[in-house]
Amino acid sequence: MHNIILLGPPGAGKGTQAARLQAERGMVQLSTGDMLRAAVAKGTPVGLQAKAVMDAGELVSDAIVSALIGEHLDAIGGKGAIFDGYPRTQAQAEALDLLLTDRGRTLDHVIELVVDEDELVRRICGRFTCANCGAPYHDEFKQPKADGVCDVCGSTEFKRRPDDNEQTVRTRMAEYRAKTAPILPYYEQRGLVRPVDGMASVADVAGAIDAILDR
Repeated sequence: MHNIILLGPPGAGKGTQAARLQAERGMVQLSTGDMLRAAVAKGTPVGLQAKAVMDAGELVSDAIVSALIGEHLDAIGGKGAIFDGYPRTQAQAEALDLLLTDRGRTLDHVIELVVDEDELVRRICGRFTCANCGAPYHDEFKQPKADGVCDVCGSTEFKRRPDDNEQTVRTRMAEYRAKTAPILPYYEQRGLVRPVDGMASVADVAGAIDAILDR
């Protein structure tokens, strides 16, 4: 049963790797954003607390987030956990240590998908999809075989996500650096940080993560 933190900027492939770890290893991804939305929708005690705070336009406190993570750790039983989007501060990192210790768990690895910012901008800004079936394409890496015609369904309509532009991507990278900068030294001191080349192929990144988990 591994408990890991998965770090990586938007577009680094974190979601792909988390989904694979869930499918292949039975781990459970604990994403604070998803958990908050689910708790609010279900009207759980923590969800009601969070909703009141969010409705007031304020940030949800560390105490509420900790309670939420504690609930989910209790619910997943003997499965390993993938922490995504948490912790973001040293205080949250210390709170997570306590949550895990209370449940007889330890944090095994902090896996950081390391990326080249310029290359990531190229990778993200070139993405587009078929407007009809959603088949993915890229300006440089994967054009349709016939110009302007989807390989899968034959549609001639394509679309891009409005936030797949250079300014947005660089802003998100800067936000990511600001949020992860405080916690990396905390975990580096404990020898838990494992860098992985996030620019490698999906299969190579998966292989590197598996090698860390199987040590």
